[in-house]
Amino acid sequence: MKQNKQNRRHGFTLIELVTVIVILGILSAVALPVYLDYRADARAAACKGALGAMRAGIANYYAYSATPAGGGNAAFPSLTILTTANSVMNGTVPGNPYDSDGTDNNVEAGTTKGVVVGTDGGWAYNATTGEVWPNTNVDGENAF
Repeated sequence: MKQNKQNRRHGFTLIELVTVIVILGILSAVALPVYLDYRADARAAACKGALGAMRAGIANYYAYSATPAGGGNAAFPSLTILTTANSVMNGTVPGNPYDSDGTDNNVEAGTTKGVVVGTDGGWAYNATTGEVWPNTNVDGENAF
């Protein structure tokens, strides 16, 4: 005996819906840690890129200061010169992606690489040696 087209039900049973919800839960449980790893990797890559740009700018300033046009005396930029837009960097100092104080591109005077200075975050800079490092205490980022 054939059913009428009008008598057929359309839709999903409760078991089908629960099965789909369980499958989505399993997929999200697997995908979420992977997504968080990507975010951490992206943050580390952004920090390394900004740090490399700052180190290149400081090295260029040092090399230029040794030429007759730069004064003939090789010297690293002072903290004031480093943080002045278009003096060392093309534009301003890049922001540290690990910084959490709300100020995107602050630089603190530091003396020992890897040691966090103050609570402002951003970058730490030793004008005597030209060293610059992330000024935050997130595990692993001070090794850059």
